[in-house]
Amino acid sequence: MKDVAVIDLFCGIGGLTHGFIQENFNVVAGIDIDESCKFAFETNNNSKFISKSISDITGEEIIKLFGKAKKKVLIGCAPCQPFSSYTFKDPEKKDNDKWKLLYDFERLIQETKPDIISMENVPQLVNFKKAPVFQDFLYSLETEGYSVHYEIVSCQEYGIPQNRKRLVLLASKHGPITLIPKTHDNENFVTVKDAIGYLPPIEDGEYHPNDKLHFARKLSTSNKARIQNTPYGGSWTDWPENLKLACHKKDSGKSYSSVYGRMKWEEPSPTMTTQCIGYGNGRFGHPEQDRGISLREAAILQSFPGTYKFAPDDEDIPIVKVARQIGNAVPVKLGEIIARSIKEHLKSLKG
Repeated sequence: MKDVAVIDLFCGIGGLTHGFIQENFNVVAGIDIDESCKFAFETNNNSKFISKSISDITGEEIIKLFGKAKKKVLIGCAPCQPFSSYTFKDPEKKDNDKWKLLYDFERLIQETKPDIISMENVPQLVNFKKAPVFQDFLYSLETEGYSVHYEIVSCQEYGIPQNRKRLVLLASKHGPITLIPKTHDNENFVTVKDAIGYLPPIEDGEYHPNDKLHFARKLSTSNKARIQNTPYGGSWTDWPENLKLACHKKDSGKSYSSVYGRMKWEEPSPTMTTQCIGYGNGRFGHPEQDRGISLREAAILQSFPGTYKFAPDDEDIPIVKVARQIGNAVPVKLGEIIARSIKEHLKSLKG
């Protein structure tokens, strides 16, 4: 795809970008306000990282980055926390400046008029009632002459070992565009066992000697006892009373049955989050070993290849930072699916 240039807004450590790289697209730059993402993005993608808020980026800068490419593709995933289920439950906690970033995405489209656009986000964005941000985004695209397609994607239906739903939007100046057909169903979903079952066992608080990323956080004495009392596929509801937390004994706590849960080998994992290596933050317990999942396991479940570098070889892994970066990333495999869909669209134009 030598005549096509791609720019990734809100690129993070490059999950979406790497999916495009895997499909032989030329990603000329990624833009993100988080400077800590620079090493992973540039090292793994051979692409320029620009540390800048999207609000401060101008259309002129984007046009310059695109250069003389015949086809220009603008992709990105605006920070999704403002549209999450948590925000919906407590709208006062919402960061308005973040959801307004989608309007900056819209502004850059208007100023640069790329040939193709992809926007990925949480499904809740479609019905976000506090502000009509998604409807405004759609209206702007249609006004600019784009053919638009969007759908809620179940990631496991595209070979991602994760029970994750995402909103994927595609838009083209050159006619109808859509996602490629689903590649998997419940007969051949990629499971936790398929994805991470081969990794060597480790203890909590331990690094594997051959892989610094294969590290699980140290559990407190009480949490160690809790996971030891959690059966396969179980959760805190299976503990003896003396191990249960006070909040779990309240009626309000009974709805969080998956917290402190173990994953199941024969199913895709739950959605990876920024706190995915924390045993108490969801169903992030290892299926068999008495620990939460490791950074390596989280990265694989996000479909990052084993060769992806998250920190320099001669430095210690910044555990909390890398966990946040992995959890925030677009699964690489989903990036590949989006890229392949755009590739098929571009091929149809030549036909």
